[in-house]
Amino acid sequence: MAENPLLALPHADTDRALVESELLVAVAAPTEAMTEMAGHLLGAGGKRVRPLFAIAAGGCLPGADGPAPLDVVRGGVSVELVHVGSLLHDDVIDEAVTRRGIESVNARWGNLRAILAGDFLLAKASEIAASLGTEVAGLLAATIGELCTGEVLELDDAYNVARTEESYLQAIEGKTASLLSTACRIGGIVGGLDRPDIDRLTEFGRVYGMAFQIVDDVLDVIATDEQLGKPAGHDLVEGAYNLPTLRALAGPQGDELRSVLGAPIEGEAWAQARALVRQGDAVDEAIAVAQAYVDEACDLLAPFEGRPSAAGLQGASRHLIASLEAVRATA
Repeated sequence: MAENPLLALPHADTDRALVESELLVAVAAPTEAMTEMAGHLLGAGGKRVRPLFAIAAGGCLPGADGPAPLDVVRGGVSVELVHVGSLLHDDVIDEAVTRRGIESVNARWGNLRAILAGDFLLAKASEIAASLGTEVAGLLAATIGELCTGEVLELDDAYNVARTEESYLQAIEGKTASLLSTACRIGGIVGGLDRPDIDRLTEFGRVYGMAFQIVDDVLDVIATDEQLGKPAGHDLVEGAYNLPTLRALAGPQGDELRSVLGAPIEGEAWAQARALVRQGDAVDEAIAVAQAYVDEACDLLAPFEGRPSAAGLQGASRHLIASLEAVRATA
């Protein structure tokens, strides 16, 4: 599978190295134990999509042809810390034992310490944002609120076989798209872009985030544990009925699928539900929705034609679908 186009941008290696350096600085705590817990998932890697989007958004400024300014990188790092902090909290809620192919923080240190480590990361993110100005600080605070709201919307619909697509889209806009939108907006603000361009990049991040989550939800249905780096089919277990599942519930196999879902499942029932979602057109329909968001994302970047960073963001959008299809070909 081809490399994500964002990673092929000029100065990408320099920018990524600075992101990793700033992440390590951010998670350094007064105690060794907190530093270890807060940095646990960071040490397992990660795509760093949010910092890269902040950097690429800042790079859409004409003349911004060198490595990313430190403040743009730190803006992206603040969003990544919110993301990782939310993962720690999610793993407690889900009682997850692995994350990114390693033992989860809650499995290794317990729920209480995992929650505190997640809180620490949110606090460090807020501290960085505050250093970048009141607008960035307010934006990040509002985004944390949107993230929480999206998660609550999903919890409210747990095991609800009557969940609507509208409710699903509202939830993923809060829990996923808001962070990517904010990463682009912070990159644009700190990078010094004009307001219309900042707004356009903000909307790009939102639309990309919708596609990103739908692709992730399709992968939850079709990929293996090894491909995902986490347990596959987890949404079915947790009752978070995503777009492929909702489309399957509305399709010919809907009655049979409804008879299996609606409560926690495991083992044979889980395998049956996952197989039913993979039958018919549900997966194809979900991919088509993701593709529509990708097309919209690419169109939003058209005014930045000629900027390598914008081309990288467009390429990253198309890469979402290409990566999904690569996994699907091996399923």
